[in-house]
Amino acid sequence: DVGEIYSRLLDHRPVIQGEIRYFVKEFEEKRGLRELRVLENLKNTIFETNEHVLPKCEQAMHDNLNETFKRLQAANDMIHRLQEKECEVRKLQADQVMAREEKCIAHWEEFMKEQQNKRAEVDEEHRKAMERLKEQYSEMEKELAKYVSF
Repeated sequence: DVGEIYSRLLDHRPVIQGEIRYFVKEFEEKRGLRELRVLENLKNTIFETNEHVLPKCEQAMHDNLNETFKRLQAANDMIHRLQEKECEVRKLQADQVMAREEKCIAHWEEFMKEQQNKRAEVDEEHRKAMERLKEQYSEMEKELAKYVSF
């Protein structure tokens, strides 16, 4: 009696095991069909991607890369021309600076020659003035020597 009451009230293993088997069976059947549908959808998606989307993407990428490459080449050519122009301008400026420097050097040399000529003229005038003064002082000494003899 007590064993039977105990088994009906407290021992639920047979009922739970039955429910578990039923749940597992239902779960596996429904899951299996769902997974089969998911796999079929994946297969279809992969096939469509490989057959249609991937070639379109490759073509679009190829077209865009060609266009980008052409633009980059054009930009590179423009930059190259700008660099050549800049190099020519720098060379022209360097030539102009050299010409100015040579002109300044020539003016400086001419100025120094003029200064030497002027110095030579001034020195000559100074020498002549000194000779005149020496003559004048020697004449004055002679005149003075006449009066000192008194």
